[in-house]
Amino acid sequence: MASAPPAFKPFTLALVQLGQIGADKAANLKHAREMILKAARGTDAKKPDLIVLPECFNSPYGHVHFPNYAEVVGFTPGKPYNAANSESDSVKMLSAAAKETGIWLLGGTIPERESSTGNVYNTASVYSPKGDLVAIHRKVHLFDIDIPGKIKFKESETLTGGTSLSYFDTEFARIGLGICYDVRFPELSMTSARQGCQVIIYPGAFNMTTGPLHWELLQRARAVDEQVFFSMCSPARDLSAGYHAWGHSMVVDPMGKVIAEAQHDEDILFVDIDPQVLLDARAGIPVTKQRRFDVYPDVSKGL
Repeated sequence: MASAPPAFKPFTLALVQLGQIGADKAANLKHAREMILKAARGTDAKKPDLIVLPECFNSPYGHVHFPNYAEVVGFTPGKPYNAANSESDSVKMLSAAAKETGIWLLGGTIPERESSTGNVYNTASVYSPKGDLVAIHRKVHLFDIDIPGKIKFKESETLTGGTSLSYFDTEFARIGLGICYDVRFPELSMTSARQGCQVIIYPGAFNMTTGPLHWELLQRARAVDEQVFFSMCSPARDLSAGYHAWGHSMVVDPMGKVIAEAQHDEDILFVDIDPQVLLDARAGIPVTKQRRFDVYPDVSKGL
């Protein structure tokens, strides 16, 4: 059973809709670090408490690329981990950037190779303002789709699905994690919310077919279903790449209102998160108190 979440306090979220993601991993990491530092500077009015990068920020997006760019992270929740000595160049960069800025960092996702099995995962990692790696999430649901005449993609050709759910606690919120295709499975965000998450964030990279159809719809649905703030952070669109991301990084409030949205170019969104909106939503439409677990089971109890 999850512990009590921290008190939900106002904070500022920065979504980095990262561009210039190419074949050179070192260049990708360098540019990602530059954009993290830019986000950390904030605006004249606000500086972020949490910075988020998109899915697959250190390599081209595609199942053929994942094994070639995979890095060994070797993190086990609850066990000591020295990020500065990690085998992963991406982890070392992200940890150092979080420590340098003194800001929470959700470091998008990278292809991760598990040394004991050789399995490759699509993995998100989270860093405290001290640079400590505090949580990871391995993409649970693999993106295997075939829309005739539109797009065919099969992550399972090279990736393995994760087998656990993840969240992390800050001084301002409990934040649930997922990745891209995970958003289509409401059980994941449902469980996160029932474990006390007030905010749920998924790095993601919808494409030009599914993006216009479902990107906003799914985020608004998950936000309204669970009465939480819901956000997805996408790479910028690059029509010269093999995979064309939809972009439109977004934040939705617990009433289903889109409170911030990027377009398709590289950008940084700064978004104020107001806990009162969540409190008002749950007081006015009290679904969290009206669920009928005597009629249907609470899916989070199976964990």
